[in-house]
Amino acid sequence: MTDGLLLPPGGGRRMRTQTMTLKVGAEHSKIWSTFEAEVAPGFDVGAHLHQQAEEIFYVLEGELDLLAFQPVTAGDDWRTWESETGETVFRGGPGSFMFVPAGCPHAFSNPGSAPARMLFLVSPAGHEIYLQELGELLAAPGPPDQAEIAALRARHDIHQLTSLTRPPFRP
Repeated sequence: MTDGLLLPPGGGRRMRTQTMTLKVGAEHSKIWSTFEAEVAPGFDVGAHLHQQAEEIFYVLEGELDLLAFQPVTAGDDWRTWESETGETVFRGGPGSFMFVPAGCPHAFSNPGSAPARMLFLVSPAGHEIYLQELGELLAAPGPPDQAEIAALRARHDIHQLTSLTRPPFRP
């Protein structure tokens, strides 16, 4: 038998960016990585998908625009996408939940003027490794090498469908 993990409010390992706190990851679980994330106003991760990973997003504070469906037409602005059944982007406040199965295009952004907070789970565990490696690339002097970022994302099962409008991390 193994012991569980108990963390006080604010506990966990701050990622390089100071915008995400790893609560549990591959060090403790084979199943998932869990983060508490602060999403800056205007941040947009861009639409992307994972062939293997599943994700859960739970809004704690603020509002996020959320997308989790296969679009019938897709341009570079995912906020205009619509599903075959007429589903469009959802604006979620505290208590809103989004599940993203493997292979499902998804995105989130903060449309507001204040930071939003969310609980973010990724299965299988290990997403923190991608975040650490991305933080290291972005911390290098000069503009980030887009080819290196694309290669990193491909290694970690992240297939970008639209542009990031703002880099996810500020080292």
